[in-house]
Amino acid sequence: MSTEKTQMRREINEIPFAVDRLLTEGARAISATAGAIREHDPNFLISVARGSSDHACSYLKYASELLLGLPMASVGPSVKSIYGVDMRCPGALCISVSQSGQSPDIVQLTKSLTEGGSYSVAITNDTGSALAKVASSALSIHAGAELSVAATKTFVTSLVAGLWLLAEVKGDEELLSSIHKLPDVLSRAITCDWGAVVDAVDGQSLFTLGRGMSWAISNEAALKFKETCQIHAESYSSAEVLHGPVSIVDQGFPVIAFASGDAAEANIAEVADALAGKGAKVFATTNKVADAASLPHVRTSHWMTDPVASIASFYGMVEAVATRRGINPDAPRHLRKVTETV
Repeated sequence: MSTEKTQMRREINEIPFAVDRLLTEGARAISATAGAIREHDPNFLISVARGSSDHACSYLKYASELLLGLPMASVGPSVKSIYGVDMRCPGALCISVSQSGQSPDIVQLTKSLTEGGSYSVAITNDTGSALAKVASSALSIHAGAELSVAATKTFVTSLVAGLWLLAEVKGDEELLSSIHKLPDVLSRAITCDWGAVVDAVDGQSLFTLGRGMSWAISNEAALKFKETCQIHAESYSSAEVLHGPVSIVDQGFPVIAFASGDAAEANIAEVADALAGKGAKVFATTNKVADAASLPHVRTSHWMTDPVASIASFYGMVEAVATRRGINPDAPRHLRKVTETV
């Protein structure tokens, strides 16, 4: 694995400290917002986000549906910013995630949904941002400055803040206990040696896999390969990859399967082994595989927090792939840190 040379690597190493800061300094806001949500008593949830933040919302979608029993749907910001439609969503909880809180389309849709009767929560690294000002409540992720274009610690703290909020709404003490143990878990997770993956990723294409809450992690991983390594990575559910996508798998084709200690783990391991049997070079964050390679991984005390540890371990590997390919992951070509979409 790489040494601490890039800004991205430094920010990966800051992940445990950023999560600890969130848990220490964010408790009052989380508690107050959870109380307001219980009073609002939402019938369903809506998410508003793009990019890595949208992947965080995919994670929270499964958390809402599995923890609260409430469906959560992603609404495209262009519904308001391009098409000018104001949706009527009384009884909804809107969760808007944006590290900067500056993108006009995210702000416009959140404002529209709030004015339409939704209780809206902005999860952001800047509680003075335009997004925070139009939401019913704003939660800081307390990540501190993130200078690398590739989001790492802000993604992880967005996951933790959103899951913490939903766990508080539910009053799930077992999950809350696991969340508060995350700093120590993440300190171990960022040291996992995925050097075997670095050696295997030597082409221009690969798959990432997940299912349930780990599917969001697969999506984030595929994006990071694209933006930091210029590798065409595609994310699939383990329930879908053996349909059409498997046709492009050939000898040595890299696949990374993200699994947690949940009900989907056996299926992900089975699919990982099936792909290995077709000649793919498959790595998985589970010990249940037979033909695929089991990656070093850290499990938490609750299956819903396992994916947080998985992405922390992944980030160090993808930074190493980028630097090996001679690419500066702090400043990927064609990209800026803050993208303001209309």
